[in-house]
Amino acid sequence: MGELIELTTGTAYRAGLTGGGPGVLVLHAWWGLNDFFKELCDRLAEAGFVAFAPDLYGGALATTIEEAQALLDGSDNAAMNQRADAAIDALRADPAVRGATLGAIGFSMGGAWALDFASARPADLSACVLFYGGGEADFSAARAAYLGHFAADDPWEPEESVLALETAIRAAGREVTFHHYSGAGHWFFEANQPAYQPQAAALAWDRTLAFLRAKI
Repeated sequence: MGELIELTTGTAYRAGLTGGGPGVLVLHAWWGLNDFFKELCDRLAEAGFVAFAPDLYGGALATTIEEAQALLDGSDNAAMNQRADAAIDALRADPAVRGATLGAIGFSMGGAWALDFASARPADLSACVLFYGGGEADFSAARAAYLGHFAADDPWEPEESVLALETAIRAAGREVTFHHYSGAGHWFFEANQPAYQPQAAALAWDRTLAFLRAKI
């Protein structure tokens, strides 16, 4: 359904049905822009959105935690920022995108980027969805509503960190709803990972679609 397109900063995957819809930026986890995230863009398109996923790593992929950690450690943050920034610009300019604002979905590492851009580009992003990923940002500068999906027992994203993030967002006066999934672990949404939990993933997907439809 979707296709790879070339931006001045690199490659991105775009998916959208005829007639278009609200735009959603998809920010991949530390594995890189693998088939799962491309297929996720296709699913968003089938649900009525125009989805756009920049390749933050410039083509590199990892299949193991060790490979992914090495990719992240060796990544160029400035280049990744430029790729994500260019993707927002391209999505905003896409003639199929309807609406004045966009949504963003970030997975693990991509969640930190989603948080950053919700604050750095408040006029562009009205909805920010986090899948087991967090970080710090100036939430008072953002205008987005926030939805989070977190595993109940996740050493990669500890409960105290998730609570601190939720508290900071709420203290800034932003709308925030975080869900915690019992029995799930980090990467529980990703069907190509051993941690995949189909029931939790299905519930998180339904909540995400409802949120995006309400907030973009």
